[in-house]
Amino acid sequence: MDSDGGPTASPLVSIQYSTAKTRIITTALELFSQHGIGGTSLQMIADEIGVTKAAVYHQFKTKDEIVVAAVEVELARLEPALDLAEADDQRPRALTLLLTQVIDLAVEHRRMVVTLQHDPVVVRLLAEHEPFQLFMGRLFHALTGGENSAEARVRAAMISMAIGGAVSHPLVAGLDDGTLRSQLLLLTWRFLDLPE
Repeated sequence: MDSDGGPTASPLVSIQYSTAKTRIITTALELFSQHGIGGTSLQMIADEIGVTKAAVYHQFKTKDEIVVAAVEVELARLEPALDLAEADDQRPRALTLLLTQVIDLAVEHRRMVVTLQHDPVVVRLLAEHEPFQLFMGRLFHALTGGENSAEARVRAAMISMAIGGAVSHPLVAGLDDGTLRSQLLLLTWRFLDLPE
């Protein structure tokens, strides 16, 4: 915890991967989006890149390591908006920017969201990964505005689950990303009474 009671900064933004690891992560993200995490094998990643499976193992010992790295890389994209939300005195503007980026990321990776939220292996991996836990603590702190009231916590939980649940729900499977994104933004702003 930092001096104001909020979670300490997470080191996701400082993670630097080699070119080879970045290529594996980028390819894995594409394959995870197409086939899900469970449906993507190390051999598929190697084939897509045009290397041997041993070359992938040389960079990452397990698929679990690739999953964690991929989550870190994607969440690091939110870090500048999260920093702003933590520092900005104009909370509605900063919260709007942060939630816009959260929605963009969820829509972009809508096929992976269910796995990230409910796959027991992935949930365990991320629960044991301290940088992820620190980042999520910061995110929830920003969403609650630092309040610890039941209302603030339930509101943040509802928004979090609503975004994650909506992007992966069968009712929206036929919606294009742009339509889904605009509806999520509109309904989130209404729910939180933020300026649209």
